[in-house]
Amino acid sequence: MKRKILILFCITITFTLIFSACMTQKYIENPKEKYPSNKGKSNLEKVTFVLDWTPNTNHTGIYVAKVKGFFEEEGLDVSIIQPGESSADQLVATNTAQFGISYQEGVTFARSTGMPLVSIAAIIQHNTSGFGALKSKGITSPKDFEGKKYGSWGSDVEVAMVKQVVKDAGGNPDKVEIHTIGTLDFITASETNQIDFAWIFEGWDYINASNKGIEINYIPLKDLSDVFDYYTPVIVTNEDNIAKNPELVKKFMRAVKKGYKFAMENADEAAECLLQLAPELDRDLVIKSQKYLVSKYQDDAPYWGMQKREVWERYMNWLYENGFIESPIDVDKAFTNEFLQGE
Repeated sequence: MKRKILILFCITITFTLIFSACMTQKYIENPKEKYPSNKGKSNLEKVTFVLDWTPNTNHTGIYVAKVKGFFEEEGLDVSIIQPGESSADQLVATNTAQFGISYQEGVTFARSTGMPLVSIAAIIQHNTSGFGALKSKGITSPKDFEGKKYGSWGSDVEVAMVKQVVKDAGGNPDKVEIHTIGTLDFITASETNQIDFAWIFEGWDYINASNKGIEINYIPLKDLSDVFDYYTPVIVTNEDNIAKNPELVKKFMRAVKKGYKFAMENADEAAECLLQLAPELDRDLVIKSQKYLVSKYQDDAPYWGMQKREVWERYMNWLYENGFIESPIDVDKAFTNEFLQGE
């Protein structure tokens, strides 16, 4: 689901994704608008929401809010687009899109370079990504990464994280072979012995492999280190919207909260909302992924979307200590829970 995440930041903010243009209608700066606005409803305020990648179950609450009319109830005409030549972070930072999907690491990198991104909700409370390997590879711990081939997206930060968990497990990180495979499918690369393990997403890649009858050993990142249990993905806006148009942010987030609450309580129907607007997706994968995520969206947080300062600070400090940002950022300006309170 998010295995393309780290590539984005390698290109645009050190840790950027490589996006593929896969929609049909031109939008601003070549983003692709797949889900058009409510034409003919001139009384609605037009809003653009940009995804991080192709549609998936991380985004279900947004799709529910659109299909069920929650945005319209707030007086909003929301267009959901995919990024083209510019990243979601760039589009939101410049207010080309008022809201979008990013990640804690993306917001951290953006703010370190002066981009005024602000995270206003954590879509998933804990990191649901980790390391996956075909069961036949016999990899059950980061210690087993020694002498094995890792399939990398090409990010220095990614490689540093892999080496960190190997070191923490008592292994020698220098014995891990790094092979850049870009967006090559994890299963294909593994079955052809190009790699032994890769960073995958439990709610998408793992389920997809299971649907194909492929057995995988999976090691969750959140179980390896508190540092790497960061917020991914998050919903972002920019500082100007918060300062100059807070009512818009409140309206948007009321609808979004309602969408994710619906998704948590009605997995099958929520999946159908996503499939209605993204029929190209694998139905079985979407339904199973949605059922997996219903307990992950809010998890142990007192309310959906909540973000903790210590989570932001831990990962930011790790990035700084490892030389990926020049100086610490002010994490209190990087996120806010202001628009999540109340109904």
